[in-house]
Amino acid sequence: MRLTAFASLGVLLILPLAVMAQQATQRSTVLQDAAYQDCLAAVRKNPEEGFAHAQLWQATGGGLPAQHCAALALVELKHYGDAADRLEKLLPLAEKQAPHLTVAILDQAANAWLLAEQPQRARQLLDIALKAAPDTPDLLIDRALASAALNDYAAARKDLDIALSADPTREDALALRASARRQTGDMTGALEDAETALAIQPRLPEALLERGILRLNKGDKRGAREDLIQVRLLAPDTPAAVSAGQYIEQMDVRQD
Repeated sequence: MRLTAFASLGVLLILPLAVMAQQATQRSTVLQDAAYQDCLAAVRKNPEEGFAHAQLWQATGGGLPAQHCAALALVELKHYGDAADRLEKLLPLAEKQAPHLTVAILDQAANAWLLAEQPQRARQLLDIALKAAPDTPDLLIDRALASAALNDYAAARKDLDIALSADPTREDALALRASARRQTGDMTGALEDAETALAIQPRLPEALLERGILRLNKGDKRGAREDLIQVRLLAPDTPAAVSAGQYIEQMDVRQD
């Protein structure tokens, strides 16, 4: 597997859509009923059974909550494209029944498209969401992820600049901007962002990964190895750990 050009943006864990759904319920009576909560609980316990539960509920008049729960079950089942498509198709119904939820559903659909490796569609949906909710940090960060996947690092950095102007303590955004700065040639700024992120959260794998890459680029192999090993210890079996392992292998090959 080749080394990802935008390591931190490529490996940042996307907010689980089930968590986003729980947040959405706090703002909507449409999604607050016990049946919806039961459906989400079933999805978390067993996604296949949860999906079947949602489908049966939908067939018996479950409406928007049942369809939303079914889409989230598909995310858990890693059927990302199907989930994203279903979430998009929910938008007209949401606009009628719960218009204040449309931005959240746009964001969820965009995240699902990112998981489906369709960043162009994800960015299109986030463009729409940001027109409705300008300068929202979470939306800006998600659009930065989509831009990075499209190798548009300048656009990613611009969104992250805005997100961090609203909340300078977002360590996830700082780690992402470190990657964006590195990819656009600002090595000093990249290291500054990585260090700031680690000052806030010393065990943040994405920031450790980015600092490790920057240290390696500067010739500090010892410091790079320490950071990259930490990534593998803190976040095993994740894309961050895979990337860290690749950089360690790269160092070992150069020593041979």
